[in-house]
Amino acid sequence: MATTFAYKVKDRSGQVTSGTLEGDSVTTVVTKLRQKGLTVLNVSAKSASQNLSFNIGRKKKVKIKEITIFSRQFATMINAGLSLTKALHILAEQVENPTFAEVITKIQKDVEAGQTLSEALAKHPRVFSNLFVNMVRAGETGGVLDDVLLRVADHYEKDIAIKSKIKAAMTYPIAMFIMSMLIVFAMVTFVVPVFVNMFAQLGGDLPLPTKLLVFSSDVIHNYWYILIGLVFGARYLFKIYKNSDSGRLQLDKFKLKLPVFGQLFTKLAIARFTRTFGTLISSGVPILQAMDIVADTANNEVISGTIRSARLSIKEGETIAQPLEKSPVFPPMVVQMIAVGEETGALDSMLIKIADFYDEEVGNLVESLTSLIEPLMIVFMGIVVGGIIISLYLPMFGLINLIKS
Repeated sequence: MATTFAYKVKDRSGQVTSGTLEGDSVTTVVTKLRQKGLTVLNVSAKSASQNLSFNIGRKKKVKIKEITIFSRQFATMINAGLSLTKALHILAEQVENPTFAEVITKIQKDVEAGQTLSEALAKHPRVFSNLFVNMVRAGETGGVLDDVLLRVADHYEKDIAIKSKIKAAMTYPIAMFIMSMLIVFAMVTFVVPVFVNMFAQLGGDLPLPTKLLVFSSDVIHNYWYILIGLVFGARYLFKIYKNSDSGRLQLDKFKLKLPVFGQLFTKLAIARFTRTFGTLISSGVPILQAMDIVADTANNEVISGTIRSARLSIKEGETIAQPLEKSPVFPPMVVQMIAVGEETGALDSMLIKIADFYDEEVGNLVESLTSLIEPLMIVFMGIVVGGIIISLYLPMFGLINLIKS
């Protein structure tokens, strides 16, 4: 994991300057500084307290949509002949997010100080991803920075579009589930106690469903604070498990094996992998470096593990398709299309075609799931609410006899 190091250096004119730089170790940072022709005086890792002011000052998170707009506008300005510093100055003034404006201003100052754009962007990993930085670096090297920035914008726009489609499709089912839970809570909290008092006055033995309902009502009334503690405790433990290497791997495996939803997660992962990989290659990023980036941005440990294994195989002389063929995650069609792309020298365009195909598949699958989930949620809501009502009215049949006696 990269660490922020504070450094003090002397340039060729003898002027002493200081700043910060990301790196895996002190040796890495020293090497980077010396490559720039600087004499290193001191390098030390920044403590958490030194970074605290930046974290506290972050009033607003920078969204992917804002980065997309920034990339497209930046590309347009560069294509129009504006210098990097001038374009960054204009962008810093026009963005509405103050946090993003501050970051762009810092990048502008770093570029004016002689750093490359990619080096300046790399100082802000919370805003600009590894994918973004490496594509910009490739664009700088190839002299096609404006084209690369447009590719970045296209990549993020398609990513946003598919996420928005999934969120929109899941809004109604989630709202239905929340409403049903609120109704259940209201009935168990306010309605059931009224019936409990009536049952107690009349006496008699209650049916099992009614006993369970009464027990649930008593638990909520008398031990609600314990239930809240258990919920937050379970959430905390799940978060720890999810953030662990083994837990994340097991959860990702479970997601891919889920009925119906497993297909959705698999297709999403393949679409993300192929689009990111294709975008990186088309921007001039070397294949091995691109695979490192893709593995880190796959959002699924199963896919990431497969990509890392494929990278090792490629390093030993195999094609990309050969190691992917051994994985059960990648369908034969994807493997064959990648193999054809390698043979024809059009791997980047083939990967983008696969991504477009799977984006469409994800959209169709989401629509199918929505049409399936909506009636299931209505049935679920009917069963839960109806079950409570039936449990309350079951004793009524016995109460008639008790009243007569």
